[in-house]
Amino acid sequence: MTSTSSPLASPSPCPPPPPSLPSSPTPSSPAPSALPLPPSLPPTGEVMVLALGRKKQRLLIALSILPNLFLAFLLSSDPLLTLASPHHCRLPGPSPSPQVLNASLPWEKGVRQGEGGGLSQCKQYLTVNGTQAGVVDCEAGWDYNVTEGLKNNIVTEWDLVCGQYWLVPLEEVCFILGALVGFLGFGFTADRLGRLKALLSSLALSVVFGVLVCVSPSPAIFIVMRFCLATASAGVYLTLYITRLELCDPSLRLLVTVVAGLTTFVGELMLLGVALGCQSWRGLLGTGAAPLTLFLSYGIPGVFPESPRWLLLSERSGDMSSFSERRERDRELERDDESFTELESEPPSSTRPHLSFHELFHSRNIWKNICVLGFTSFISHGISHCYSSFRGDVRGTTPSFYWTYLLSVCAGGGAWLLLWATVNRCGRRGILLLAMTLTGLASLILLGLMEYLSESAITVFSVMGLFASQAAAHLCIFFTAEIMPTVIRGAGVGAVLALGCVGRLSSPLMDLRNHYGYFLHHVVYSSLALLAVLSILLLPESKRKPLPQTLADGEQYRRPPLGRRRRDNVPLLATPNPET
Repeated sequence: MTSTSSPLASPSPCPPPPPSLPSSPTPSSPAPSALPLPPSLPPTGEVMVLALGRKKQRLLIALSILPNLFLAFLLSSDPLLTLASPHHCRLPGPSPSPQVLNASLPWEKGVRQGEGGGLSQCKQYLTVNGTQAGVVDCEAGWDYNVTEGLKNNIVTEWDLVCGQYWLVPLEEVCFILGALVGFLGFGFTADRLGRLKALLSSLALSVVFGVLVCVSPSPAIFIVMRFCLATASAGVYLTLYITRLELCDPSLRLLVTVVAGLTTFVGELMLLGVALGCQSWRGLLGTGAAPLTLFLSYGIPGVFPESPRWLLLSERSGDMSSFSERRERDRELERDDESFTELESEPPSSTRPHLSFHELFHSRNIWKNICVLGFTSFISHGISHCYSSFRGDVRGTTPSFYWTYLLSVCAGGGAWLLLWATVNRCGRRGILLLAMTLTGLASLILLGLMEYLSESAITVFSVMGLFASQAAAHLCIFFTAEIMPTVIRGAGVGAVLALGCVGRLSSPLMDLRNHYGYFLHHVVYSSLALLAVLSILLLPESKRKPLPQTLADGEQYRRPPLGRRRRDNVPLLATPNPET
């Protein structure tokens, strides 16, 4: 009896697989190469910064910090250039004795309250046949008793005293207005044309106008050239500031900004040392302008590239290819490069970031942040002058120039150290609130108790107010650069710096009026400082957050309402969904 052939009747101990199954064994998991590639995402600003590599990033940061050393010579030299030394009318004969001075110069009362009188600096007796016939203005010029600062500055060279003294505050006002124009103009240029183009153009203009200032033959030409130099120098400072910040990841932003601020502090100390060495205002300004020619080498391709965040926003694939090549050579990073190749394959749609003015106009949160920080910058920059001159205004005893200069410079350096030690721990908003509170408190104590305070107490509270106001001024700029989106970061930081220049205008205007009304001036700034304390509560916190790129990103930097309670919407026993 023949049996029917069937797989079940097969004597084989291992039956063959069913027909529906493959004959080959199925692998437990597919090979890694067989997995589909995840969809490529566009690179973020942080990825573009990491693509540079750590060594390249640190080198570029160092190159962006170094010019601050010489910018201090151009932006902080006004006190040395305009220092008025004691003077009197030039009398015939070499070095007249004190008896001759007493007989030739009339006696005048002190101008400020508490000041003693002295020999006139602008008048002399008219002598006819050996007798005094009246008092007239100086006829043969002035003799100066220079004991501080430069032996030859614009005041002593062009006799900008007495009837011509108004040119000194005018020069200071024009210099501040030039910086204001530079912050606004080059801030907009950096956003539209790129950080590198704005930097190179402002550097070239700084060198040109720095040379023209040094060869100025008259006060009028000097004032015009100083206005242009301030505009160009402000552009260099601003573009370096935002470029430096955009080269950093969140953990390095504060440290790099503090190092740049301390570099400026060292430059201001060097400025005083160079002034004591050269004793000429032309040599002092030339010392600051000449080294800036070396930084024009940043325009050589490959030395100082464009900001990667700005390139990402402007969608310039030709420029971003250099970052992709650098990324491929970098062995330390292990990220997928599909995002870069995708951008390279797209045609460049434009050569500048797209900015919708309609969207900008309706970005209420960005405007609110700019207004609050600009108002705080205006107060902190303007009130600093009140502390440095308070003792002279109240007691009539003007401190020495070296004491005032070193106190202001060292307060700025100490403010940077305070920010480095506290801002990353306590947050930007908290330290800014503390600094403005101390500023207002010092002003209230000085104004309300000035009749009962000793000289040492006045000095202590003046130093505290100066220290706190400079810390608030520095932090305002840093805070603005962090919360402004890349598309308008230059214009936003420039606007806040420009409002700080408006506050600084009060110093030369008070000098022009010989400090009349100083009490009301200080009271107004103190009241506004208390108002600034309340407005700071409306600001967001940017600690350890990535820099925003677009206007939509900038709108997300907002403080939650004070009355809103945080609710936990996640159920206690909810299981995570792996598909989400």
